[in-house]
Amino acid sequence: MRQVSLAGLGVSRVGLGCMGMSALYTGKDTDEAESIRTLHRAIELGVTFLDTAERYGPFTNEELLGRALAGRRDEVVLATKFGLMSHIGRGGGRVVDGHPDNVRAAIDGSLSRLGTDHIDLYYLHRVDTTIPIEDTVGAMAELVAAGKVRHLGLSEAAPATIRRAHAVHPITALQSEYSLWTRDPEAEVLPTLRELGIGLVPFSPLGRGFLTGHITSPDGFDDDDFRKGNPRFTGDNFTANLEIVRVVREVAVEASATPAQVALAWLLTQGDDVVPIPSTKRVARLEENAGAVALTLTPGQLDRLTAIAPPAGDRYADMSQVGH
Repeated sequence: MRQVSLAGLGVSRVGLGCMGMSALYTGKDTDEAESIRTLHRAIELGVTFLDTAERYGPFTNEELLGRALAGRRDEVVLATKFGLMSHIGRGGGRVVDGHPDNVRAAIDGSLSRLGTDHIDLYYLHRVDTTIPIEDTVGAMAELVAAGKVRHLGLSEAAPATIRRAHAVHPITALQSEYSLWTRDPEAEVLPTLRELGIGLVPFSPLGRGFLTGHITSPDGFDDDDFRKGNPRFTGDNFTANLEIVRVVREVAVEASATPAQVALAWLLTQGDDVVPIPSTKRVARLEENAGAVALTLTPGQLDRLTAIAPPAGDRYADMSQVGH
């Protein structure tokens, strides 16, 4: 697996999003043994950029990685996130908390669960609009000085916030949704990142599974599946969005590849500073996704994919926590 650089942090050309092993898409077939096999196979394939968060579970995904990586920590680049939970009593349940005291409280829990003495890339999961970003990033910078964190990241932040954060301490990467399913970063976010020398780590690069072509009806989602209430997966929006999959499928047939590989290959052409982290809990899907790195699409195929119209429906039922 080829390596690329995110503002000086060396990572595999594609990473592995680990959320689905423990949260949001788990459904009834959660299999820890298979998840651990997937993580070990990722290391064998060179897919060593692993992404998790304290919120996934909560906590159980970090704990899973801690068990899977026992004795192998030095073989991976480990990223986790804080800020969607409060450890200092600011609200209950899911709450955005970027208070400096919460930064300091969150890190030690993640380190313990992951079984490590440092995090390679530590993200603010969502921007807390009640706390100046300078204060949050200032506290994160303290963790770098203490050796607990190597690089800092943000997630779903707006260009102005990225600039303010970067002025306090260099930001290595922004994690945001980006794919043939979501092109939003192209207008303002990606140009800002490139001006500042910050990498982009797209999550949900397969459109939360939609771009794989395996989802043909919303009726199969379990009640606890995040997508069951997602606007893009419901009603007329779902039907309209099948047109996106049709185009991806056509290109996949021409390229002797799978739709997932085509969607990832398109994303990889957007630049070496764009490192997607497709999520899976199965070895077969991991191997399929890793194969996208070797896929070369023709200029005509890339043009057809780029011309795909935006999907119907918002990315979230509640968009209030993104783009700040």
